[in-house]
Amino acid sequence: MVTLALAEGRTQLAFQPIVRPGQTHVVAFHEALIRVLDEGGRILPAGQFLPDVEETSLGRDLDCESLRLSIEMLRKNPSLRLAVNMSARSIADGRWRQILTDGLRRVEVGPRLILEISEQSAMLIPEVVIRFMAEVQPRGVAFALDDFGAGLTAFRYLKDFFFDLAKIDSHFVNRIDEVPDNQVLAEALITVAHQFEMFVVAEGVERQEEADMLESLGVDCLQGYLFGVPKPTL
Repeated sequence: MVTLALAEGRTQLAFQPIVRPGQTHVVAFHEALIRVLDEGGRILPAGQFLPDVEETSLGRDLDCESLRLSIEMLRKNPSLRLAVNMSARSIADGRWRQILTDGLRRVEVGPRLILEISEQSAMLIPEVVIRFMAEVQPRGVAFALDDFGAGLTAFRYLKDFFFDLAKIDSHFVNRIDEVPDNQVLAEALITVAHQFEMFVVAEGVERQEEADMLESLGVDCLQGYLFGVPKPTL
């Protein structure tokens, strides 16, 4: 179904806001999430297929479509800033690299494009990721380490990666106001990220009490259903 949907162009982006902490909750940027539609126009649940295809050729196709749609949105909205998910394996995909190269040439997306790579994906081929980051960061593209704290990142690589952002895994955010262990671990991750000059985003914030605790621990931005669900309009 996913292969057919991609072939027929039945895809769209959903946008979730990432906000600054505080009373006003100013939107700093959005995460663009790829959505695949069935023949009736209904969204196929990503959880039912993404884990199985993320590191396959179909995962590369999804990365290409996500990047293509995101660059088009950036072209249409000069004030927009988007974070786009990708697998480290897409770095070696010629189609994905061409979409990025064309986008950087045609549209001034560099300062407004953030590429998100999960811990698990980055650790598959860390040397390749490091070289790629060194290649495109001078053109303004930023990089986010997704699911930071999931346990796979060797801290010795952090000084070589030069990620611009770290997104704390939602496992440490869930009920952080009630779980002392999560408070200690989240604070440690925030301290490490800031030491390496990374902007810190907390993912999966669903309750105001969690937001308040994370703000007190020093996070730079918050993301989660408390501030907005992913939706097809900005």
